[in-house]
Amino acid sequence: MIDLTTDRLKFRQWNANDFEAFAHFFADEANARYVGGQKNREEAWRLMATYIGHYQLNGFSYMAIEDKNTKKLVGCVGLWKSEPWPELELGYWLLPEMQGKGYAFEAAQRVKNHALETLKRATLVSYIDPTNEPSQKLAVRLGGVHEKDIQLLEFGLHRVYRYSNSHS
Repeated sequence: MIDLTTDRLKFRQWNANDFEAFAHFFADEANARYVGGQKNREEAWRLMATYIGHYQLNGFSYMAIEDKNTKKLVGCVGLWKSEPWPELELGYWLLPEMQGKGYAFEAAQRVKNHALETLKRATLVSYIDPTNEPSQKLAVRLGGVHEKDIQLLEFGLHRVYRYSNSHS
Protein backbone atom coordinates (compact mmCIF):
# COMPACT_ATOMS: atom_id res chain seq x y z
CA MET A 1 0.00 0.00 0.00
CA ILE A 2 2.91 2.34 0.54
CA ASP A 3 3.42 2.49 -3.22
CA LEU A 4 -0.18 3.51 -3.98
CA THR A 5 -0.76 6.84 -5.68
CA THR A 6 -3.51 8.76 -7.42
CA ASP A 7 -3.23 11.75 -9.72
CA ARG A 8 -2.87 14.08 -6.73
CA LEU A 9 -2.03 11.87 -3.77
CA LYS A 10 0.76 9.68 -2.46
CA PHE A 11 0.14 6.99 0.18
CA ARG A 12 3.00 6.53 2.61
CA GLN A 13 3.97 5.32 6.05
CA TRP A 14 3.57 7.67 8.99
CA ASN A 15 6.69 9.46 10.24
CA ALA A 16 7.65 11.67 13.17
CA ASN A 17 7.13 14.82 11.07
CA ASP A 18 3.41 13.95 10.86
CA PHE A 19 2.94 13.85 14.61
CA GLU A 20 2.06 17.50 15.26
CA ALA A 21 -0.75 17.48 12.68
CA PHE A 22 -1.86 14.01 13.85
CA ALA A 23 -1.93 15.04 17.53
CA HIS A 24 -3.71 18.31 16.71
CA PHE A 25 -6.39 16.44 14.74
CA PHE A 26 -7.06 13.97 17.58
CA ALA A 27 -6.97 16.69 20.27
CA ASP A 28 -10.17 18.17 18.81
CA GLU A 29 -13.33 16.22 19.72
CA ALA A 30 -15.12 17.50 16.61
CA ASN A 31 -12.43 15.94 14.39
CA ALA A 32 -11.95 12.74 16.34
CA ARG A 33 -15.51 11.86 17.33
CA TYR A 34 -16.02 9.36 14.50
CA VAL A 35 -12.51 7.84 14.53
CA GLY A 36 -12.14 6.55 18.05
CA GLY A 37 -12.51 9.79 19.98
CA GLN A 38 -10.36 12.57 21.32
CA LYS A 39 -6.79 11.69 22.34
CA ASN A 40 -4.14 13.42 24.42
CA ARG A 41 -0.61 13.62 22.95
CA GLU A 42 0.52 10.29 24.45
CA GLU A 43 -2.60 8.51 23.19
CA ALA A 44 -2.15 10.11 19.76
CA TRP A 45 1.48 8.96 19.64
CA ARG A 46 0.44 5.43 20.54
CA LEU A 47 -2.30 5.46 17.90
CA MET A 48 0.11 6.59 15.17
CA ALA A 49 2.51 3.84 16.28
CA THR A 50 -0.40 1.37 16.15
CA TYR A 51 -1.08 2.32 12.52
CA ILE A 52 2.59 1.63 11.72
CA GLY A 53 2.59 -1.67 13.63
CA HIS A 54 -0.63 -2.79 11.93
CA TYR A 55 1.13 -2.31 8.60
CA GLN A 56 4.10 -4.38 9.76
CA LEU A 57 1.82 -7.22 10.86
CA ASN A 58 -0.65 -7.20 7.95
CA GLY A 59 0.92 -5.41 4.98
CA PHE A 60 -1.86 -2.80 5.08
CA SER A 61 -3.08 -0.17 7.49
CA TYR A 62 -4.41 3.34 7.77
CA MET A 63 -1.79 5.17 5.72
CA ALA A 64 -0.72 8.80 5.66
CA ILE A 65 -1.72 10.50 2.44
CA GLU A 66 -0.02 13.59 1.16
CA ASP A 67 -0.56 15.98 -1.71
CA LYS A 68 2.06 15.11 -4.34
CA ASN A 69 2.62 18.74 -5.33
CA THR A 70 2.74 20.46 -1.94
CA LYS A 71 4.00 17.44 0.09
CA LYS A 72 1.46 18.47 2.76
CA LEU A 73 -0.29 15.85 4.86
CA VAL A 74 -3.90 15.47 3.74
CA GLY A 75 -5.10 12.84 6.20
CA CYS A 76 -5.46 9.13 6.51
CA VAL A 77 -7.03 6.44 4.34
CA GLY A 78 -6.54 2.72 4.43
CA LEU A 79 -7.54 -0.74 5.49
CA TRP A 80 -7.94 -2.16 8.99
CA LYS A 81 -8.39 -5.71 10.25
CA SER A 82 -7.21 -6.28 13.79
CA GLU A 83 -7.82 -9.61 15.52
CA PRO A 84 -11.18 -8.68 17.12
CA TRP A 85 -12.35 -6.45 14.23
CA PRO A 86 -15.31 -8.11 12.44
CA GLU A 87 -14.20 -7.62 8.81
CA LEU A 88 -11.67 -5.85 6.62
CA GLU A 89 -12.57 -2.17 6.81
CA LEU A 90 -11.96 0.77 4.50
CA GLY A 91 -11.53 3.81 6.75
CA TYR A 92 -10.67 7.45 6.22
CA TRP A 93 -10.26 10.82 7.90
CA LEU A 94 -8.92 14.10 6.57
CA LEU A 95 -7.44 17.13 8.25
CA PRO A 96 -10.16 19.83 8.38
CA GLU A 97 -8.30 22.17 6.02
CA MET A 98 -8.07 19.38 3.42
CA GLN A 99 -11.79 18.55 3.36
CA GLY A 100 -14.03 19.56 0.48
CA LYS A 101 -11.39 19.07 -2.23
CA GLY A 102 -12.31 15.56 -3.36
CA TYR A 103 -9.31 13.95 -1.63
CA ALA A 104 -11.38 11.52 0.45
CA PHE A 105 -13.16 10.07 -2.58
CA GLU A 106 -9.95 9.90 -4.63
CA ALA A 107 -7.96 8.15 -1.90
CA ALA A 108 -10.74 5.84 -0.70
CA GLN A 109 -11.56 4.76 -4.28
CA ARG A 110 -7.90 3.86 -4.82
CA VAL A 111 -7.74 1.83 -1.57
CA LYS A 112 -11.06 0.10 -2.28
CA ASN A 113 -9.81 -0.95 -5.72
CA HIS A 114 -6.51 -2.11 -4.21
CA ALA A 115 -8.36 -4.32 -1.70
CA LEU A 116 -10.75 -5.82 -4.24
CA GLU A 117 -8.40 -6.17 -7.21
CA THR A 118 -4.81 -6.47 -5.92
CA LEU A 119 -5.48 -8.13 -2.56
CA LYS A 120 -8.26 -10.19 -4.18
CA ARG A 121 -10.73 -9.58 -1.36
CA ALA A 122 -14.27 -10.48 -2.35
CA THR A 123 -15.66 -7.77 -0.12
CA LEU A 124 -14.83 -5.11 2.43
CA VAL A 125 -16.84 -2.73 4.58
CA SER A 126 -16.88 0.70 6.17
CA TYR A 127 -18.27 0.96 9.69
CA ILE A 128 -19.90 4.37 10.02
CA ASP A 129 -21.56 6.08 12.96
CA PRO A 130 -25.24 6.68 12.08
CA THR A 131 -24.83 10.42 12.75
CA ASN A 132 -21.87 10.77 10.37
CA GLU A 133 -23.77 11.81 7.24
CA PRO A 134 -20.75 13.00 5.19
CA SER A 135 -19.05 9.62 5.61
CA GLN A 136 -22.23 7.75 4.70
CA LYS A 137 -22.56 9.86 1.53
CA LEU A 138 -18.96 9.10 0.63
CA ALA A 139 -19.51 5.36 1.19
CA VAL A 140 -22.50 5.41 -1.18
CA ARG A 141 -20.52 7.39 -3.75
CA LEU A 142 -17.80 4.73 -3.50
CA GLY A 143 -20.37 2.04 -4.30
CA GLY A 144 -21.05 0.96 -0.73
CA VAL A 145 -24.43 -0.55 0.08
CA HIS A 146 -25.90 -0.11 3.56
CA GLU A 147 -26.29 -3.70 4.65
CA LYS A 148 -27.21 -3.53 8.35
CA ASP A 149 -26.47 -1.83 11.64
CA ILE A 150 -24.27 -3.51 14.27
CA GLN A 151 -22.83 -2.88 17.71
CA LEU A 152 -19.15 -2.41 16.82
CA LEU A 153 -17.16 -3.66 19.79
CA GLU A 154 -17.03 -0.84 22.37
CA PHE A 155 -17.63 1.84 19.72
CA GLY A 156 -21.44 1.59 19.74
CA LEU A 157 -23.93 1.41 16.90
CA HIS A 158 -22.44 1.58 13.41
CA ARG A 159 -23.83 1.19 9.92
CA VAL A 160 -22.16 -1.42 7.75
CA TYR A 161 -21.57 -0.26 4.17
CA ARG A 162 -20.40 -3.14 1.99
CA TYR A 163 -18.22 -2.85 -1.10
CA SER A 164 -17.69 -5.70 -3.55
CA ASN A 165 -16.57 -6.11 -7.12
CA SER A 166 -20.21 -6.10 -8.19
CA HIS A 167 -20.52 -2.58 -6.69
CA SER A 168 -17.25 -1.13 -8.02
